[in-house]
Amino acid sequence: MATAGSTATSGSERRPALARAGLIWTLVRTDFKARYHGTLGGFVWALLKPMSMFVVLMAVFSFLFASKPTYKLNLIVGLFLWDFFAEGTKAGLTSLHARGYLLTKTRVPPWILVVTSVSNAVITLAVFSVVIMIFLVSAGHPPSLSALVAFAGYCVALGAIVVGFSLASSGLFLRYRDLNQVWDVVVQAGFFIAPIIYPLDILPERFHFYLYIWPPTPVIEFSRAALVAGVMPTTTGHLYLAVDAAICLLVGILIHRRLSPRAAEYI
Repeated sequence: MATAGSTATSGSERRPALARAGLIWTLVRTDFKARYHGTLGGFVWALLKPMSMFVVLMAVFSFLFASKPTYKLNLIVGLFLWDFFAEGTKAGLTSLHARGYLLTKTRVPPWILVVTSVSNAVITLAVFSVVIMIFLVSAGHPPSLSALVAFAGYCVALGAIVVGFSLASSGLFLRYRDLNQVWDVVVQAGFFIAPIIYPLDILPERFHFYLYIWPPTPVIEFSRAALVAGVMPTTTGHLYLAVDAAICLLVGILIHRRLSPRAAEYI
């Protein structure tokens, strides 16, 4: 009897988890199809924007940093990681507002709507990662296995940062609609704060700390070090990034838990 009872309990616990997994997959698939439905280029458009930016920035800035033989490699790594951060946070910010009808018509946990909203950015980052590897190999800088593992960890950390921001901002956006415009300004300024189009070492070292406060900076710099320079960042640097990502995610969860119960009231 005890065995039968425990089996029934585990089965009942498994059903909600399977239902949520099915819901997540449905939302991810629907969002992907809806975004590119009716377009001739489809998913190619998601790749075209950063690729065109890469070509333009290379044409404009390559002569300024002609003494940096790895400039184009650093640029493509930084640009693709930044594109994920910018696109993911923008999608997460408006996720509850864009999918508010699901909150009012079904009993779906709000966090699922937020997390799945960044799925397109995650898919694009995965494709970008393959592009980056091909670019590195063709340029004669094939990354080592340890560099690939480290890069995967950096992408996970950046994903945690994006999800944390999305969880917090999605609830705030329902109450303060100006947050969308504010974040657009922050993203535009942040593009130049992060060392994307310029090497970090052109700035005095005393300013590096302030740039590392901006969450994308350590991810971009550590990824460049591992993939392009073949140098693994220090343990202290990895610890800083892990703590940074954990704090962003934890704060996002706490704010989301506080605001999400009343989210439907502001739709």
